[in-house]
Amino acid sequence: MTDVLTIGEAMASIRTSAPVRLGGHAWLSVAGSESNVAIGLARLGHDACWLGVVGDDEPGALIRRTLRAEGVETRFVRSTDRAPTGFIVFDRPAHDVTRVSYHRAGSAGSTLTPEDCLTATAATSPELLHLTGITPALSPTARQAVRAAARTAAAAGTRVSLDVNFRSRLWSRPQAATALRELLPWVHTVFASEDELDLLSPAPDPVAGLLEHGVAEVVVTAGADGSRCHTGGGSLHQPAIPVTAVDSIGAGDAFVAGYLSGVLDGLPPARRLVRAATAGAACVGVNGDWEGLPHREDLALTGHGDGTALR
Repeated sequence: MTDVLTIGEAMASIRTSAPVRLGGHAWLSVAGSESNVAIGLARLGHDACWLGVVGDDEPGALIRRTLRAEGVETRFVRSTDRAPTGFIVFDRPAHDVTRVSYHRAGSAGSTLTPEDCLTATAATSPELLHLTGITPALSPTARQAVRAAARTAAAAGTRVSLDVNFRSRLWSRPQAATALRELLPWVHTVFASEDELDLLSPAPDPVAGLLEHGVAEVVVTAGADGSRCHTGGGSLHQPAIPVTAVDSIGAGDAFVAGYLSGVLDGLPPARRLVRAATAGAACVGVNGDWEGLPHREDLALTGHGDGTALR
């Protein structure tokens, strides 16, 4: 039995420290919300499996190799020679501004099918299934695949989590609302920023609306204002942990990985929020989507002040 199965698209990522149009040095790595969460959970000591489709090409091989090196199970990853691995570009058009460019239309990741998901969920019998609102935006088949995974996993007693992760370049807010709301009957835990909650519920108070209609936990992130966990038993607030941010990309995925790690360890909601905030704070101190994700032994390091030397 696998601790957690994540499903989505991983891409090759290219990063530069200046505008791409100027040329110069670039850094090649891997990016993808669901694969980031899988890496984060593996580093925290859990059995994590990532499912996706990559091209039968060198970027696809890079993704497989990177995830395996991080201890993530990849045996259900499918390769295809009919579509290339997608990639994403991060550059810096101005100081402390990161610009993101997607090159994923018609990518291998968008060819994910319900059969891919049903095979993986049946074979792994995960304790947790983690999905995001990115994957159903990639193609009609990917949307069907996410639905099939959520429905089948929930029926088998698996706890399903959904991170909204709205991407305006992939679809409109009405399109996202329609697709995400159809997943809610099978979702136990929702992760969303404050400006994403209306995508999940039309109620005047979206959190109350979600709880009334079967979602057990609504975890809301609010940047510098920290995070909150809402359940039928009440609400908890976790202040943000002050750190010097080098790169905020991937912080949300680190937060989710930390929270789900707490779930797997049987921690109460208050301690899950602490671990989530700690993981997010650790991640932003390093450039990259996943490179700064903490290992379990690193969780205590955010308690030290800036400039501390551990000797």
